[in-house]
Amino acid sequence: MFESADTRLAPSDGPYEPDVAAALKRVMPAGHEPLKLFRVMAHSPRVLQRMFAGSLLDKGSLTLRQRELIILRSCARCNSEYEWGVHVAFFAGKAGFSDDEIRASRELQYSSWIESEGLLLRLVDELHDNADVSDQLWAALSQEFRAEQLLEMVALAGYYHTISFMTNAFRIEKEDFSPGFGSGVDRGLQAVPN
Repeated sequence: MFESADTRLAPSDGPYEPDVAAALKRVMPAGHEPLKLFRVMAHSPRVLQRMFAGSLLDKGSLTLRQRELIILRSCARCNSEYEWGVHVAFFAGKAGFSDDEIRASRELQYSSWIESEGLLLRLVDELHDNADVSDQLWAALSQEFRAEQLLEMVALAGYYHTISFMTNAFRIEKEDFSPGFGSGVDRGLQAVPN
């Protein structure tokens, strides 16, 4: 999406403060360099630590598939090719998404998804378009999901808007291993542990 010449904040190559180095090591699988996004955030240890503290990638009230569908759609709607590609590479295989479903995460349609997944996509779309959820959709979501799940869904969509704002505003280049919007779906690092 963005050429390297357009990068506004270059990823830091370190050396990192001890607490930043420990945080980067904690979130990355052994043997993998920190993501460019994390290395950009390392310019502000406070922002890095607060963003990591607010992450919802741990075991929550949603299934991995539900979580990743919300993230993929949020990143797609915000046009964050970087973050969409990272999540395709790291999590799409583990979440059980087919190549067609990965592509469909970027399409404004719901008919190819099971009903509960279509509701998740509609939630992300309404939040993105209106910063609100219609009464009709809320009623349908409330019949399908518990209160803790509803809170997590909205928080995920908001968190990945923030991540998308960063990846787009700072013009962070795609990771070498992650697919882009225009490429064929290549899951890259699907074997990397969560």
